[in-house]
Amino acid sequence: MQFDSFSDFINMGGYAFYVWLAYGVTFASLGILVIHSMGQKRKVLTEIAKKIQREERLKENRSNKS
Repeated sequence: MQFDSFSDFINMGGYAFYVWLAYGVTFASLGILVIHSMGQKRKVLTEIAKKIQREERLKENRSNKS
């Protein structure tokens, strides 16, 4: 579809509300998904680091008792 002006492009042939709403919902959903995934990744990496530190402390305590 070819538009005569930028205003016609923004208007989308009278369907602007639905078109731009669809774009907005899509990009907002993708943005939320990315942000949530990054938060989850950080949380998992932090838990793994804590677990490794805990295992190292346990190993040191076992070697000190022997």
